[in-house]
Amino acid sequence: MKILMVCLGNICRSPLAEGILRHLAVQQGLNWEVDSAGTGNWHVGDPPDHRSVKVARRHGIDISGLRGRQFQTTDFDEFDRIFAMDLNNYRDIILKANTEDDKAKVQLLLDDQQPVPDPWYDDALFEPVYKMIYEACEKIVAGKK
Repeated sequence: MKILMVCLGNICRSPLAEGILRHLAVQQGLNWEVDSAGTGNWHVGDPPDHRSVKVARRHGIDISGLRGRQFQTTDFDEFDRIFAMDLNNYRDIILKANTEDDKAKVQLLLDDQQPVPDPWYDDALFEPVYKMIYEACEKIVAGKK
């Protein structure tokens, strides 16, 4: 299974999601490939935001070695499932889809079209965002998503 997590800049939410899902998959003995990307190109090559690194580390997950990259149309060929953090990211990904099969790979990370809030502007959001992503990743690993 190859899974891609996507947010806007690939420095806050999607690196957290990549790290969390990879951690849970390893714990369950799943041979999954997990990656992350951003729909924008502002942070290509940058490490995750220090606040994402800090909250992940607090929970025993190291994402400090990850680097930002931009979502590409070739990602549809490389990944089985693509999870978007919010509706804007979802729409940006769908616009790049070439086929209905590409579109079928994409879904929001949270249920009921709820967004994972972008914590960039509010330090207090990093812990709640971590918890939201963690719960969603538990569902993915359990096959409930």
